Amino acid sequence: MIRALILFLVIALPAYGETVVSGLSQNRVAITANFDGSEILLFGAVKRDAPPPDANPLNVIITVEGPSEPVTVRRKSKRFGIWVNTDSVQVDAAPTFYAVATTGPFEDILNSTEDLRYKISIPRVIRSVGAPMTITDAAAFSTALIRIRTSKGLYQMNPGTVRLDEETLFRTSVALPSNLTEGDYKARIFLLRGGNVVDAHETAIDVRKVGLERWLFSLAHEKPLIYGLLSLFIAIVAGWGASAVFRYIRA
Repeated sequence: MIRALILFLVIALPAYGETVVSGLSQNRVAITANFDGSEILLFGAVKRDAPPPDANPLNVIITVEGPSEPVTVRRKSKRFGIWVNTDSVQVDAAPTFYAVATTGPFEDILNSTEDLRYKISIPRVIRSVGAPMTITDAAAFSTALIRIRTSKGLYQMNPGTVRLDEETLFRTSVALPSNLTEGDYKARIFLLRGGNVVDAHETAIDVRKVGLERWLFSLAHEKPLIYGLLSLFIAIVAGWGASAVFRYIRA
């Protein structure tokens, strides 16, 4: 019985007595009417019960993930000289924002088994479990989604941007684009040795619209009729005002 308990503890505990102690420069991002992006500084330290081993160097991966939502990805083909939508695949869940920062090349510091287990890389964090029988290249739609969102700054792969000092202190910064989706974001920090995850830590980041932007967003989603009438009224007033100014200038 005692031997079984000792064996269980050896298997359950991490191979190294290292844990993450982390912090954020800010845990709340306010999206205002003139929001043009932001930057979050993530930093921390490694807490140890014993000196670090010499066999495998320590590496760190930090991810920042926005809320996930289903996405329909469509493919266009040319028919009779016109580009039209011909195929589509429903991606079950894809983060609206996802950034990965590492201390080194991603493939060199994390093995594929751990990536599959923790869903760290961009392709792994996208969930697409089904596609129409007529689609033979369903993976190409997820690849296209990654390419499009990468070009918009919504998906980021930043190798070598995590600075690690003396295998103890680490820090990096993640740029948040202006086209953020509000919601509950999460930052994850992974300690790695020999391609395996030694410890993982997660913390939350609140991204919300505030001020006039928040009021307009709530009005548009909760009272669309009033929002439409208000938009029409503003358009009429703006048109009348521009016409009055133009007549005044001509006079």
